[in-house]
Parts: sequence; structure tokens; C-alpha cells
Amino acid sequence: MTMQTRTLGTTGPQVSALGLGCMGMSAVYGDADRAESVATIHAALEAGVTLLDTGDFYGMGHNEMLIGEALRAAPAARREQALLSVKFGALRDPDGGWTGYDGRPAAVKNFAAYSLGRLGVDHIDVYRLSRLDPAVPIEETVGAMAELVEKGHVRHIGLSEVGAETIRRAAATAPICDLQIEYSLISRGIETEILPTARELGIGVTAYGVLSRGLISGHFTADRQLAANDFRALSPRFQGENLRHNLNLVEALRKVAEEKGVSVAQIAIAWVLSRGEDIVPLVGARRRDRLTEALGALDVRLDEADLRAIEEAVPADAAAGDRYPTQQMAHLDSER
Repeated sequence: MTMQTRTLGTTGPQVSALGLGCMGMSAVYGDADRAESVATIHAALEAGVTLLDTGDFYGMGHNEMLIGEALRAAPAARREQALLSVKFGALRDPDGGWTGYDGRPAAVKNFAAYSLGRLGVDHIDVYRLSRLDPAVPIEETVGAMAELVEKGHVRHIGLSEVGAETIRRAAATAPICDLQIEYSLISRGIETEILPTARELGIGVTAYGVLSRGLISGHFTADRQLAANDFRALSPRFQGENLRHNLNLVEALRKVAEEKGVSVAQIAIAWVLSRGEDIVPLVGARRRDRLTEALGALDVRLDEADLRAIEEAVPADAAAGDRYPTQQMAHLDSER
């Protein structure tokens, strides 16, 4: 197949229209199969996916080492097409807890040095602070990333989960190619101020959570038992009455998808794709079958009648529950 492409903002690289989010291969959603994870990365590259997204704190470095392993085992042509998007700054403890964020210039360079080593590459294509460090002005953090660009260790600077004011301040410091932020049928908060600001400044969007961590994939059921190390066991949208309400939205969406002859996941991804050529959805497939399903969204064309039906099934702000637990919501500059 010939992969559709999009460009990350006015200053960023051309990438596949869908990116592969690799976080779930190492952490957050319970245990994952390493061999299947590597096979899924290889299948994505073979299908023409070029954008691989990770974070240095996913599994405390495990995810970067996994991607490095997969790239080393891939054919040279596929390895060379891969573009790596890396988040940094989250602080962890030995028990897997979260202890804050560090955006100090010295920390930025330290994080980058370890990521380059774990990934086994000489540069990172898009580098971004995972969450705003409230103790460090964004200008200082972005300034340190700009120095990494000057030295060739980083190609492009990105942002993650920041609000409109922070986006403007960052863009005034150095060229920003994209903002990574949650965006889906049931997470549409960026449409009010953040997305218009990004577009005004020529900044693209890489959208994560397009299936809301599997909630609107069409595969999640109310009786599913979640492992203790699965983030969703604590996520408000997966709890009690919230979950029942949200799964009712999914069933309404399923009717629209069935009339279209596609899966729930495919119509949800296609909706994000339809929001603009400046948006690149990240799909968090951990298995090849889920990847194949997600790639099918690229062939789904939504007309005005389809979009109206989707909007009726899942209106804006229809979801029950915040997208993160209260403590983590407090770290989101994008929610202020």
C-alpha cells in the first residue's frame, strides 16, 4: 500500500498520516508481549508508517530500548524511514510512581543523552517536554532544546499537553513543529482555544488517545477485568456509572459504523483524520491485528451525513469522567 502522508506544521517533517504510539508496549495498560510488540513495529514500518512515538519514562527506558531493538532488526530501508518522537521530563521512582516533571536546561540535555543511547540513534526527530514544569519558564526548556537542534542531536522541537499561552511563548523562543495532545470524539477540549492557536502559528498536532485508551475502540466491555498495573483501573472514564455511560456512547457509534461498513475503531480514527490535514493521529496498537484494523481507517471517507450521524451519536462533551485521575489532571497545562 502507498501510505498517505501529512506534514507536522510548517517547519516539521513529512510523516505517515497515522503514527504508532508505542507506550502500551512497555507500560500503563498491563503486561505486553515483547515479541509481538517488535513484530507490530515491523508491520507498521512495512505498511509505510514512519512516525514512532515514545517517552523516555515509558517503562523507565524499556520502551526506548524496545524500539531500538526493533529498528536494529528491521531491514535497512525500513529502519531509515523511521522518525522518532520522544517525550521527556517525567520523574519516576523505583516503585513506578510519578514524582513530578523536570524541564531545567541541564536536565533536558541529560534526558536526551540517555534517550539517544537507549534508542541507538545519533539524533531524535521530534523532542518534547511531556508536561510543563511549573518551576521552569517554558522559554528556558525550549531554549535548551534549541541548543540540541543546533548541535544536531535533535531535528525538531515539539510540545505536549500545554495550553495556548504556553504554546505562544514557546513558539516565540524557537520553531515548534507540533503539539502532542489528547484528541478524540470524547476528548475535544482542544477545539476551543488550543487548536486554533496551533493553527494560527503553523504548528501541527499529533493526537494521542484517539480511541481513548481502548474505551471507544468497540472492543472494551463492561465486565473486563483490568490488571493492577493497568492505568485504566484508576481512570475516571473506566469507573462504575461513568463506564456504563461511555459504553452506551460506543454502542451508538457502533450503529453508525455498521451502516458505513467499518469497525468502531476505524470510524473513530477516521473522524480524527477528518479534522484537518495538520492532525496526525497516533494509534496505540500493541498487536498486529489491532494495527491492521487501525490502518483501515485511512480508507474510510466521511461525508457530511456521516459526520452529522457521528456527532449525534457522540456529541461534544458527552463523555462521563475526566481523562486522567485528579492528581494527574493537575499537571496538565492544557486544562487550565
